[in-house]
Amino acid sequence: MTWVNFGLSGRPVTSGLDHCLHVIQLLRILPVPMNSPLNMHLISQIRDRAQHNPEHIAMRFASPGADHQQWQEVSWHQLIKKIDKTSRALLKQNLQVQAKVGIWSQNMPQWTVADLACLQARLVTVPLYPTSTNEQVKYILDETEASVLFVGEQAQYNGALELLAQSSTLKTLVVFDRSVDINSCPQAVYFDDFIQHGVEPAILEERLTSRCMEDLFTLIYTSGTTGEPKGVMLDYANIAASFRGHDQIIHLDSLDTSLCFLPLSHIFERGWSFYALTRGATNVYLKDPHQVSEALKTVKPTVLCAVPRFFEKVYTTVHGKVATAPFIRRMIFNTAVNIGNAHMEYRRKGTKAPAYLEMLHRIADKIVFSKIRAGLGGNIRFMPCGGARLDDDINRFFHAIGVDVKVGYGMTETVATVTCFRDTDFEFGSCGIPLPGIRVRIAADGEIQVKGDTVMRGYYQKPEETAKTFTTDGWLHTGDAGLIDENGALRITERIKELMKTSNGKYIAPQYIEGTLTKDRFIEQIAIIADARNYVTALIVPAFEALEEHAKALNLKYQNHRELIQHSSIQELIQQRVNKIQQGLAKFEQVKKFTLLPKEFSIEFGEITPTLKLRRKIIMKRFQKEIEAMYAPTKA
Repeated sequence: MTWVNFGLSGRPVTSGLDHCLHVIQLLRILPVPMNSPLNMHLISQIRDRAQHNPEHIAMRFASPGADHQQWQEVSWHQLIKKIDKTSRALLKQNLQVQAKVGIWSQNMPQWTVADLACLQARLVTVPLYPTSTNEQVKYILDETEASVLFVGEQAQYNGALELLAQSSTLKTLVVFDRSVDINSCPQAVYFDDFIQHGVEPAILEERLTSRCMEDLFTLIYTSGTTGEPKGVMLDYANIAASFRGHDQIIHLDSLDTSLCFLPLSHIFERGWSFYALTRGATNVYLKDPHQVSEALKTVKPTVLCAVPRFFEKVYTTVHGKVATAPFIRRMIFNTAVNIGNAHMEYRRKGTKAPAYLEMLHRIADKIVFSKIRAGLGGNIRFMPCGGARLDDDINRFFHAIGVDVKVGYGMTETVATVTCFRDTDFEFGSCGIPLPGIRVRIAADGEIQVKGDTVMRGYYQKPEETAKTFTTDGWLHTGDAGLIDENGALRITERIKELMKTSNGKYIAPQYIEGTLTKDRFIEQIAIIADARNYVTALIVPAFEALEEHAKALNLKYQNHRELIQHSSIQELIQQRVNKIQQGLAKFEQVKKFTLLPKEFSIEFGEITPTLKLRRKIIMKRFQKEIEAMYAPTKA
């Protein structure tokens, strides 16, 4: 095994200045008294924020039925009052310490209120993806024996009604959206009505007084690209360690606004929302993630976390418009990006650019970059990015235009972040360096392994799975392959289990090929096929908005998407795009044949996980006919 020692800043200590910083950070984090804010229980931090900043705005959200120009605000005083009422209502259900409570809903402020109310009452929140099937939810509710389930809207309520009849433990449905008709179900109650009836404040105070860092705060079930889902057990010590690490590499305060649009059911957005709230930022809730473009312009956030697909869409939209612009505009854009890249390299290294480059950069920023950033609201300070690999060209583009994308690597099992970019000295092609307090090593087979206080306690009621997930000396198996470069940065090569081996003995990393090809503005989704095959093929979902514009320019006639993708000119277009963009790939990695699909891979059909990862086994089975046709012998 090879592994690297990091300074407490997370980077190797090399210079005298680094040594000074190292000592300062040592004083900051070692030792940490148990009553230090750095070690405070999450609920202590929430209540402390409410006590000291009661009139500050904690949350904003679009009111029901209103457009995104009309937002309601919730102060910390109002928020803690509602959290307390919800905690007392939950305790009236006779829930014992560490009993499990489910939340099945889209993002909305009630989600966080219910979540924090559970945690105050020393209950364990079990988040469920709003798009989860009844079968998935039933499995989780049965295993956790949850008796109370918060549901968001009509779709989740309809599913919960069916589960109510099947479950021996589920007793109460609490519905966030008052437009849902619950008259036919005596066990259902609207959230605002539910919180009107609770136990005496003294009973809640007893729970608050007895809280401890060893309590579980959540069970988060992995989406399961393979096998049945597993409940990741995270405790308050885990999340406190994550906060300590983040405090040393980023700054967040009451002047910040964070847009919450990724699912709160995932640790990335939920952990980030907790962090934003405890550091005093205003958290703005977006129920429909498809409306993020409009919300960005209205909310004008300073920070938000996003997945690579978000950046890919912005990148392809911008470059799509440039591709159809007059020559002079294309020239201006390309020149500006070149200037931005040159200027960014100085910034990345923590040095000042020459005066001439500063002047050129100001011009490029005014003419080009500021207009692109305006589409993101215009106030972005930085944007954490995780969940999958972000293509280097896309990453460089955002940094060149002045958007600080903090690429990272993490897992549900580690409270998200393991590594991430710093403000300077970050390396493109890497996932950054470990958070302070987290250690990373590379095993003999290339697997990334992790150790630290953010690492989970284990999988709920699955001791054998837990044992398999840790090495004999206590390191977490990630299932990802990677390396640590000469600068101490972690570089991901591929999911070990997803590496494909062709019949010619060549190993294929499908995610890398997929990430390369989805940079094209005409490609929305792609699934690579290569395992045990003699060449690489792909199932491609076109970006139909761009494709329809192209078809209109060619005056093509079609009735639907299926007819559109069958046009020979469309097939030729995609073939040309694929050929051009994969020139940088090795010959054995290049897609030899592809099939265009008329609709996107969907969560509902189980083809992708709620975090947009491909479920390859299901895709292979569902599209077996199309796949076999790409490998059929060519007729003479």
